[in-house]
Amino acid sequence: MADEVITLVDEEGVEHDFNVLDILEVEGIEYAILIPLGDEEQGDEVVIFKFAEDEEGNEILVEIEDEEWEKVADAWQDKVDREH
Repeated sequence: MADEVITLVDEEGVEHDFNVLDILEVEGIEYAILIPLGDEEQGDEVVIFKFAEDEEGNEILVEIEDEEWEKVADAWQDKVDREH
């Protein structure tokens, strides 16, 4: 999955490409762990989005709040640590 690339469009209509590092389920909710493409100079910045559905039932990714981000980031780090 490390080579899977997705493009997200922000509120201003600007496209951003991300490498999908992992899909992780935490407390019954699925999250996408992404790293921005072309941002190698920013180091290990990861972006976490929650899977949701829009009004038409299409799968979308939505931003999460800091507390939820920390919980998912900790769960992902635990998973990475177990795999290495």
